[in-house]
Amino acid sequence: MLLTTVKVSTFEQAVERLQWYTRRWGIEVYHRTLKSGCRIEDRRLDNTDSLETCRAIDLVVAWRIYWLTKQGRETPDVPCDVFLKEDEWKALCAYVRKEPPPDKPPPLREAVRMIASLGGFLGRAGDGEPGTTTMWRGLQRLQDIATGFAMFKSLPNARASP
Repeated sequence: MLLTTVKVSTFEQAVERLQWYTRRWGIEVYHRTLKSGCRIEDRRLDNTDSLETCRAIDLVVAWRIYWLTKQGRETPDVPCDVFLKEDEWKALCAYVRKEPPPDKPPPLREAVRMIASLGGFLGRAGDGEPGTTTMWRGLQRLQDIATGFAMFKSLPNARASP
């Protein structure tokens, strides 16, 4: 039984309300990412404008983490370059695999699991798919790794591959 304050008169309306409710868990995960990952409650800003600007950025960051985690499960075979910049996925592959990056981007599921491994995901048989916490941590590390990768590539005497 699902209790609601929204009027339900037909079976179709009841099904619609149930569909709304099935979205609840995703919303909870998104808000947890925003609260714990972005640490939105720890912000100590001087004024409303600063807080609103910071919150707007945090909302986008939390959405990207949640969306990337979700897409890694729902569209696992899509090439990861749909979601990651070339320097990001190449740096990710080179760093995790300890070899030069491939010419083609890996599938999204594989990239998501590599990102999550940077955040502490172990990927054991019973671990299931990575969650937003390990994705948050992994994406933070990936940004530093990708920056280093791009800087290395721009050096005049850099080797052809990292």
